[in-house]
Amino acid sequence: MTSLQPSATPTSTKDDILQYLLRQGEATALALAEHLDMSPQAVRRHLKDLSAEGLIEHRTVQEGMGRPNYFYQLSRKGRDRFPAQYDTFALSLLDTLAETVSQDQMQDILQKQWHRKAQDYYAQVGNGSLGERVARLVALRQGEGYMAEGHAVGPEEGGPGYIITEYNCAISHIAESFPSVCGHELEMFQVALPDCRVERTHWLVQGEHRCGYLIKQ
Repeated sequence: MTSLQPSATPTSTKDDILQYLLRQGEATALALAEHLDMSPQAVRRHLKDLSAEGLIEHRTVQEGMGRPNYFYQLSRKGRDRFPAQYDTFALSLLDTLAETVSQDQMQDILQKQWHRKAQDYYAQVGNGSLGERVARLVALRQGEGYMAEGHAVGPEEGGPGYIITEYNCAISHIAESFPSVCGHELEMFQVALPDCRVERTHWLVQGEHRCGYLIKQ
């Protein structure tokens, strides 16, 4: 009989725990131990590590006079470990809009969307030194799926200032069909850091292996 399941790929015990919690919603260490055919002590060690990584959380249930039970579930960060097709849906929605409204209206819709996101960045980046704010902006981008990093640069690299480098694009499929979104991302950084000048130094769309932004106060 032909299986409808994809071929199995090697996974770690931690991955198995995360996948089980994804399917079940929540589980105790004992239930996980029975499912994985492991000792409860070994499972608890993995749960401790996963908790430290912020991938799972738990609630406590007291039953009678005995020890409380801990029910583990995925955290938001843990759920984000699993593939999602948000960009596919977003691209389909944008294609539908492009077929429905005029080009000027489409640009206006995109502009308003990125302006809202820019204001959200501005609020979350907050105050502080430029280095602190750049670090917060990098953390926001990492949370959205970008492999982002930032570092200070001197005059020999166009500074003094900071470079934000992104080695992947979380909206690459959208950018291929609607390249103007890349321009809006540059505007977002500018709004998030209003006392700075933001320049693009590298661009994945132009065939480079990363996107780069130079930020100078």
